[in-house]
Order: sequence, then C-alpha cells, then structure tokens
Amino acid sequence: MKVVVIGAGAAGLVACKSLLEYADSDFPFDPVVLEQEDAIGGTFRYRTYENATLVSSKQLTSFSDFRLPLSHRDHLRVEEYVDYLVRYAKHFHVEERIRLRHKVINVRRDAKSGEHVVSYVKRSSEDPSQWEDTVHTITARFLAICTGLHVVPYIPSISGIEHLSKLEPPVQVFHSHTYKARSQLSGKRVMIMGTGETGTDLAYESAKAGAKEVVLCTRGGFLSIPKALNDFEILGYRFDGEKKVPIDCLITNLAETAYVHPWVAASHIRWFVSDFVIKRVLWVLTGTQAGCNQWVGEREPERLGRAYVFLNKSQKAMPYINRPYRNRSSLMDRLARYIDPPEDSPPQTNFTVDLAPFPVTFLPNGRAVFPDLPKRKDAVRMMGRDVRPEVVIYATGYRQEFGFLDKDSGYATPGEANIRNIVREGDEGVAFIGFVRPGMQSFFWISLIKGKVRKPLPAPHYHLLVKDTARIKYGVDHSTYMSTLAKDIGAAPSLWEVWSQYGAHVLVCYCFGAAFTTFYRLIVKTEIWDTITRRGVLGNVIMGVIPMAFYLVVNGSRFVLG
Repeated sequence: MKVVVIGAGAAGLVACKSLLEYADSDFPFDPVVLEQEDAIGGTFRYRTYENATLVSSKQLTSFSDFRLPLSHRDHLRVEEYVDYLVRYAKHFHVEERIRLRHKVINVRRDAKSGEHVVSYVKRSSEDPSQWEDTVHTITARFLAICTGLHVVPYIPSISGIEHLSKLEPPVQVFHSHTYKARSQLSGKRVMIMGTGETGTDLAYESAKAGAKEVVLCTRGGFLSIPKALNDFEILGYRFDGEKKVPIDCLITNLAETAYVHPWVAASHIRWFVSDFVIKRVLWVLTGTQAGCNQWVGEREPERLGRAYVFLNKSQKAMPYINRPYRNRSSLMDRLARYIDPPEDSPPQTNFTVDLAPFPVTFLPNGRAVFPDLPKRKDAVRMMGRDVRPEVVIYATGYRQEFGFLDKDSGYATPGEANIRNIVREGDEGVAFIGFVRPGMQSFFWISLIKGKVRKPLPAPHYHLLVKDTARIKYGVDHSTYMSTLAKDIGAAPSLWEVWSQYGAHVLVCYCFGAAFTTFYRLIVKTEIWDTITRRGVLGNVIMGVIPMAFYLVVNGSRFVLG
C-alpha cells in the first residue's frame, strides 16, 4: 500500500516511521516522503534564527520511543532539535524513504480508483535554484500532509506601509521568517508587529543587539507565562534552582485528563477553576494577574486564561516591556516577588521595549500613527510619540495554504478535518499530521485505517474557546487532546493496569505526571519521576494533591449522579 508523506519535518518523520512500524500483511504500508528542501528538519532548519530555543520541553517534544537523556537541557536549541530529528530518521531507517529536493506541485484523485495521484518536480542538478520541467507522478492509496503550519507568511494590511520603501534610506520591511541574526537589528530603530512567541523573542533579541529603539506592537494583548518556573522568592526563600520545572510538565493527569466525567469535560470547568486559582497565585507571586510578571499587554478579562489563548512562553523580553509599568509596594515584594535576570535589570541595563497598538497608518515621512485607545495603558503612553522605524518586522504568523491540492478533487483543509483534527469524515485516507501534535496523531490515523478506533467517537472537548472571528482556530489543550486520542485507540491504561503491571512507583508517575505520549506508548519511570520530584513537596501539594483531590470529588460526584 503506497503512502505519500508530504514534508520531512518532525511530523513527516514520525508519520513515516509509524507507518513502517505498524505495517503488516493486511496493511503493507509502503511510505515515501517527498521533501522540497535540501535536508530534513522543515521550519526548524530553514525558518529560524540564532539564539532560538524551543519553548516546549524535551519531555513534550521528543518522540516517545526516542527519548533524550535526563542530563540534557529541558529546552533544546533549534540546532540541537534539528540534529535530534536527523538522528531519529537514521535510527529508524526513515532516511531511506525520504526523497529530498522533490517538490509536490499537484495532488488529485484518480477518477476510477479514487487513489491519489501525486505530481512532483525535482530540483535541477545544473542550477540548484531552479526546478526541472519534467513532471513525475506517484499513485498512492493514502496521503499524509505534513507540511506544517509555518510555511506561507501572513502579512496583515497596514495603511501607508508602502511609504516606507520610498524613504531615503528605505526602511527594511520583512517577515520574521527571513530574520536570522542580531546584526540585522544592531543600532536600528526597530518595530515588531505581533506579540506571539516569535515577536517577543525578537523584541529581546533587538534589546540585546543594541537597537536604538524597540517598539513591540500588539493587537489584543498576550498571556505571558515562562517556559520554566523557578525564578521567584517567597518570604525570603528563593526558588531559583538549576533544575527548573518546565511549565508543560505541571498539569497532573489523574482527574484532569484521566478519569474525567463527560459533563466535566464538556463544561471545561477544569480550565475555568485552574484559571481562577492561577490568576490569584500570580497576583501573590508577581503582583499582576495579566500573566506571570506581566504588567502590560493583558488580554481582555473575558478572554484571559488557558481556556482561550495560546500561552506565550517566550518571556525573556518581559523585564524590558514591564519597566515603565511595574508598580508594586515594597511590602508585597517582601512577601513574594518574581526575580528578573540580573543581566536584564538595572544597573546592567535600563533599556525599555515599548509596547504599543498596531499602527493604523504610516505617514509619508515614515512616522507611525497609533490608534486612540484610552483603556489601554500602552496606547495612552505611546499616543503622540514620534516613532519612525528603520526596520519593521512582521511577526504575524503564517497562513495555511495547500495550493498543490486539486480544487476539483474535493480535498479537505485542516479546519475541515472533523475527526480529531486529523481527517475529514468519509475521507479517512487523507490525514493532516503535525498541525497539532504529530506523534499520537500518527498512531490514531493508522488505527483508524485499520478499524481499531473506538466507535462512536465521543464529542471533542479539547479545543480552546476561541471567538468565531479568530484567525487561528486550531488550538487545543495538549494534555486533554493526548488523553482523548489515547482513549480512542485503546492505549490509555486503567489505574489498576498500571499498578498491577508496573507497581506503585509508576502509578504515582501516571497520576502526578503530565499527559505526554510516553504515558501511552512507553512507561518511562526516570523521566516522568524527574519532573515530579523537581516540583518539591510544596509544589506537588499545590499543583498535584490539591487540584487532584478537588477534581476527583467533582468527577466522582458526577459519576454518582449520572
């Protein structure tokens, strides 16, 4: 059974490896991976920049059957992750299936067989910047689209932006995917559009590069939470150990993702309760509920929390962004405070990254005009400010485009993949892998093809609660999504199974650990136990025992009441 996998990033590699692993006499999968670039790695190799690190921890990011050692740093540098992907492909003999410099230009359905005819061109051997004219085809039974989310830049329309290229010297305007090094920012007046993780990362890079001015523009704010917790002080005791706790390792499994009553899942009460508690804890620890040590750029109150938005885990720029706004009494600071890195604090630096709304227009002289938003303190501070950037960077994300899919063949888009965000009902042979999380998605898709997924599928309760007008609607709560897919394919063990087969140690890991794919594919005592012990006794009581007990009562009550 020929399977074409489009893209050799993380998703394409795990899809190919899983197909090879689960091939049998009834389903003799024969995958081939088509990749247009010169090497594997996708976005992590070709659309990144110096000093970039992953904001997801190694515990979450590394594949369940190819773990990184305990001694390795929690958050990989991008080049480390690319090397990891290369080693993964070699270890599982996936590289033998990859066809580099093969660009897919069209995919259509065969009118008679219903199979997928994939047309591609090869890169010219004489001129590597060009593609050959000869079109090649492969006919496949199944199709895995693993091209990723970060390929086609999204550029919002801003009035007057065309004036900037006419100035002397012309203002440099480009999307963040073309940014590579601090030398592009040094000594410049920089404006960054967007406060996702890339935007705030570039604000920090600008500050460290010695930019003359940095203006970071946000439409609706952001929710800043550090990728690792351990930089605060309570009653004089400092939590600043070397082994910090990754934020994605904090949510416990029992009663939050495992053994959850359908009503509890559908009501999202777990998210609302945790948001309520987290906001109060953040206020005590850092003085603000907008985010962790975030004094400006807060989301509107009704959309503030993990139920609504992606967390921005790139927090390095916050000392520079907070500087004009932080206002907390010395008494509260003695009670508890967040500790900014010394190198980003006075007296080492007093530099400020100015937060601002998106400009409504640029004047012919290059000056940015900001909207009058009296309820936003960043807008009030920037009103009337003469801002004339020399560099404008769009950190505005990417568009989902699949121009190679034949419009007359009725292919779905990721937004139309109504079965677990992977396939569209009735067209299960075409999967979108990696648009949420690749590993468990691959297992689900293969199980679905083989008829081994539970039916009927329960309603999904893992999507973030976004507005109908939101541009990005594919967000999910990772732990809930992983747990749902595991249950769908019969991979989620019961507490009795875990205890009887592996003992109390693994049972504690299963209850107190975060819902990673390792729960359902491998049992990794040492790694999950390591993240649990890093929290300490107090951390496990606050972030484990108390919420677990509360949610067990809530779920138990619903089970009793029916």
